Amino acid sequence: MKCAFLAAGGFAVALAACDGDPTLPRREFLPDMVASVPYDSFAANPNTRDGKTLQLPPAGAIARGVTPFHYGSTLQEAERAGRELVSPIPPSLEAAARGQAAFMAYCSHCHGPAGLGDGPVIPRFPPPPSLVAEHARLLPDGRIFHVITRGQGLMPAHGGQVVPADRWKIVQHLRAMQRAAGPLPPHPPDAGTSPAPAGPADGGTP
Repeated sequence: MKCAFLAAGGFAVALAACDGDPTLPRREFLPDMVASVPYDSFAANPNTRDGKTLQLPPAGAIARGVTPFHYGSTLQEAERAGRELVSPIPPSLEAAARGQAAFMAYCSHCHGPAGLGDGPVIPRFPPPPSLVAEHARLLPDGRIFHVITRGQGLMPAHGGQVVPADRWKIVQHLRAMQRAAGPLPPHPPDAGTSPAPAGPADGGTP
C-alpha cells in the first residue's frame, strides 16, 4: 500500500512538471541547488573590506601539502643548500626504483639514461655535462637537489614538475649511476712536469 502511494505521488509530480505551455515558469525541485545560499566566488560581497568574495591568502601563507624551499637561484644559494640540506628519505629498493623512473621521465631526454649527457634531444641542444664525472660526484646531495629545483645554466627549474620526494629519489638514483660507472681514472700528470726522481725508499740513489 505504501509503495503504491509513493508511486502515485511520483506520477502526480511528473504530470505537474510536464506542463504543455512553454511560456509558463516551471516548478523547481530543491531550488537551493540553483540559487545557492553562500556568495559565489567572483560575486560582490558587502561583508569584506575590498568588496570581493574571493580573497587573496595572507602574506606568508603556505598551501596545504607544499614544502617551502627557502633558497634562491644564485650560486651562493646553491652552495648553501649543499651545506644545509640532507635527504629525509633513507635508501631503499623502492626509493631507488622510483628515482630511476623519475629520472627517466624528467631527466633522461637531456642527460641520457646513464647520465652521460647523450639524451635524445642532443645535439639539437648543447649537451649537458656528464653526471658520472668527477665534478658531479663531488657535489653534495643538497646541491644536486637545489639544481633540480632551481635549475642551473641552460637547465630549467624542475621544482614545479617534480615533487620534493621524487627529487631526493632522483639524487639516490644519480649516486647509484655513479657507483655503477666505476672509479674515476687517475689524474694524468700536469703537462711540462716530469716525475720526481726515485729516492732510497724507491730503490734509487739519494
